[in-house]
Amino acid sequence: MSALHFNAFVMNTVSHIQHGLWRHPDARQADFEDVNLWIDLARTLEAGLFDAIFFADVVGVYGPVGGDYTVNAREGLQIPTNDPSVLLSALAVNTEHLGLAFTSSVLQAHPFEFARRASTLDHISKGRVAWNIVTSTQESAARNFGLDRLTAHDERYEWADEYLEVVFKLWEGSWDDGALLKDRNRGIFSDARLIHRINHVGKRYRVEGPHLPSPSPQRTPLLFQAGSSPAGRAFAARNAEAQFISTPNPRTAAELITETRDFAERAGRRREDIKFFQGFAFVIGSTEAEARRKEAELDSYVSIDGFLAHSNLGVSQDDGRPYPPETLLKDIETNGGRSHIEWLRKREPGREPTVGDLGRLVAQRHPRLVGTPEQIADALTEWQQAGIDGVNLINWTIPGSYQEFNAHLLPELQRRGLAKREYAKGSLRNKLFGHDRLDDRHPAARWRGAFTPRLAAE
Repeated sequence: MSALHFNAFVMNTVSHIQHGLWRHPDARQADFEDVNLWIDLARTLEAGLFDAIFFADVVGVYGPVGGDYTVNAREGLQIPTNDPSVLLSALAVNTEHLGLAFTSSVLQAHPFEFARRASTLDHISKGRVAWNIVTSTQESAARNFGLDRLTAHDERYEWADEYLEVVFKLWEGSWDDGALLKDRNRGIFSDARLIHRINHVGKRYRVEGPHLPSPSPQRTPLLFQAGSSPAGRAFAARNAEAQFISTPNPRTAAELITETRDFAERAGRRREDIKFFQGFAFVIGSTEAEARRKEAELDSYVSIDGFLAHSNLGVSQDDGRPYPPETLLKDIETNGGRSHIEWLRKREPGREPTVGDLGRLVAQRHPRLVGTPEQIADALTEWQQAGIDGVNLINWTIPGSYQEFNAHLLPELQRRGLAKREYAKGSLRNKLFGHDRLDDRHPAARWRGAFTPRLAAE
């Protein structure tokens, strides 16, 4: 049995997933603006041999256009929130092995600026950066960046395709290997003949280049993606090296993973070119009864209002009015968060959930594993057999959820071979796949040498 990979799923905000838990006496996430909280957490994660700290992010508030955000503000529901990419610099210089994954939407940054920022972070971290590619699902995010409405769902992925083409050209094609010389004797720092403009002209972007940073250890950061709609799965199959999934049971996970890997093969990649990380929250006890008591205590802090606001599904996206409780989820028209609807529908096969079910269902949006270390290890074995390669570990409290993992669950996982005992050397991609650079099957590889005059002519 091979070891699973583990990421800590966090956000640079007060209330990320488990809404209401910031009020728990052991929770420190209310102090998220304190950089030392994150440095301490990163060191805890490295002590627990986590592969990465994975930062979610948003650039708008949940709800309809012009809607009320009283609940969001009261609950700290991803407002206030800070930019995770800025925080990564501090974490990079305080860790040695931990991967540093951050979310950035194609909506929020021009691809030239984003590519430069990602390369800078990959240099600072010596090759430990990952990018979670998202297209944004919030109407207010679109309006924050000058659009009247959120771009149609499938069209957002067309936008993302061009965005990736630009950054891949910059990361993989703009600088040839050997361009950076640092030759003191000849007085040549870089060889201009091996640095190229990309001269991209597309539907949305015109980028001349060249890429300003020299190639970082990974060149292209490790690529995460989280969409589970048909368009999202097809996009992941073409581009992602790791996909974050949130499925309700192993059977559904196996179906999604198999389908996405089928898509990857049809796109000219191998099935093993994508690793799948399932989201889980753990409640660990020395006995099952203790774990259930802890679960009940944690649930006593849950904010149903927060979960309903986060779901973005309980109100009409046209006027902000609540849907009647008997409205079937399959009848909701939404331009964002379709994967949430599908998860809720699949969670209870044989019946169509309604808006009235939301309060109960969305509080368990991400599966939770409750029990002794042995019981949780048994469950993870079943999920691994369904095809997952790793876990995005959702916290109840920071840093407590990860300290509990290190102290109580990690030893059992290591005993069974489900968790590694030491880090591999090198970049994040090398730790996960055994090589620093994207493989030649990835679509980004086509830009290697594409702008070198001799190779371009050939």
